[in-house]
Amino acid sequence: MGVESQTKEHWEKVYQSKSADQVSWFQEHAGKSLEMIRSVRGSLSDRILDVGGGASTLVDDLLADGCKNVSVLDLSEAALEVAKRRLGASADRVGWIAGDIRSVALPEDAFDVWHDRAVFHFLTEQGDRDAYVGQVMRAVRPGGHVIVATFAPDGPEKCSGLPVMRYGAGELHGEFGPAFELVGSSSEVHKTPWGSEQSFVYCLCVKPR
Repeated sequence: MGVESQTKEHWEKVYQSKSADQVSWFQEHAGKSLEMIRSVRGSLSDRILDVGGGASTLVDDLLADGCKNVSVLDLSEAALEVAKRRLGASADRVGWIAGDIRSVALPEDAFDVWHDRAVFHFLTEQGDRDAYVGQVMRAVRPGGHVIVATFAPDGPEKCSGLPVMRYGAGELHGEFGPAFELVGSSSEVHKTPWGSEQSFVYCLCVKPR
């Protein structure tokens, strides 16, 4: 079984065995993500991609905010189904993409805003990180915004039983290369459903024109 198949099997099991609000990364509202997206979108018609969005409620809040072009990508079809059921008829207003971010076919220059909270830090191999950055380069329009959040240096060393990378803002920006302009960064202490704390760092970059 290849790495992609093993990874997909892992996440399908997670979302088939746990409710969406009982995973460590659950947020009732993704407040910081929503705030950062609002700060960079040019209009409500901006094309937004939530990478690893799965069962996240960010899509709900983006739709409630009036955003008209939202897509959610996740490796787990079970996670996407959770979101679709929760949204009901509003799910038809969203583009749903089931696939591995390292290899899924994404259209060129298709998105104005790329958002990822807690996918990139699972990419522990340099080749996988390079593949991810390649997808950003292909799918985000020149001058588009890239928002990526990972565990901070004092964050967990594992998540969902898998090893993760931890980054400071400079290190995270460095993974994307000097061509990406670092516009800003911020930190967040996330509380899990069982009350433990996890430190995150958020970076906002602009894709080179």
